Amino acid sequence: MNDNKIRNILLKYEQKRDQDELDLENRKKEIYTKIPEIEQIEDEISKIGLKLAKAVLLDPNSREKIVSESKEKMNQLKLRKDTLLNNYGVPSDYLEIKYSCNHCKDKGFLPSGEKCSCFKQEIINEAYKMSNLDRILSNENFANFNFDIFSPVTSDNSKISPRENMLDIFSICEKFVLEFEEDNGDNLLFYGSTGLGKTYMCNCIAKDLLDRGYVVIYQTSFRILEILEDYKFRRDPNNKLADENYKNLFDCDLLIIDDLGTELNNSFTSGEIFNIVNTRLVSGKKIIISTNLTPSQLGKVYTQRTLSRILDKFRITKFIGNDLRWERYK
Repeated sequence: MNDNKIRNILLKYEQKRDQDELDLENRKKEIYTKIPEIEQIEDEISKIGLKLAKAVLLDPNSREKIVSESKEKMNQLKLRKDTLLNNYGVPSDYLEIKYSCNHCKDKGFLPSGEKCSCFKQEIINEAYKMSNLDRILSNENFANFNFDIFSPVTSDNSKISPRENMLDIFSICEKFVLEFEEDNGDNLLFYGSTGLGKTYMCNCIAKDLLDRGYVVIYQTSFRILEILEDYKFRRDPNNKLADENYKNLFDCDLLIIDDLGTELNNSFTSGEIFNIVNTRLVSGKKIIISTNLTPSQLGKVYTQRTLSRILDKFRITKFIGNDLRWERYK
């Protein structure tokens, strides 16, 4: 993502703050028309604030007494204001500014100067839009899940049908989402042939957690490799977000690595994949991996230490059945 995209995101925050203030002004006009006394009370509160500042400057020795008397008057006025609003069935915070994000107050940055989680997610969302993932997530989610597309027939080499298997997987994924905030070391590995619903299930989890306000990065292993190369080898010197894209792989609330094993594999790739997985596991950050490879094949491709971490820290979930994408065209 280039600097122009970042500027556009910051402009959106500025527009959002302007809209917040406009909405407040409109609510004030509405209430002042409905309850004129509220406007008088708010004017009086403002005047007390100005008088307070002036009085303290003129008589600094009486500062505590002046402040105490002013606070008492303000509290009485605020109590009267709350009573009036309540009598008219208006929420007590109706005349307060409403922010989309209360953490940063729609600035994108926290008081400490750090980027707010909403700002980080805006950056990720922009990346989603460029890959049309936002459109995919609007269709592929828990609400639209259809178990009927999975066969109810048990094959010769399986004890349960694909539909029964997917019901179990669906339950596992729902539990993962519901208990996401818990420090339970819950990570998922989806494996099985292509077209069995692994990516769809990743989309469902991503959509649900994004809607709950978590920072989710969902990328194919090939794209993650590109992020690693941009950071390590600086392929594009004008890409100032290379550091941030790399850092987000470690810091986001959930990292979903889709199609692990399809990227070009070498010592650099396997070492970096292990570093990402291991660092996130150590820090308690959750991961979902989707792959066409079996666990034993993962061990051969990414070394035994990677396999050991996966077997130890991931819930291994196998997808079974026929390729659903192929079945649609029969």
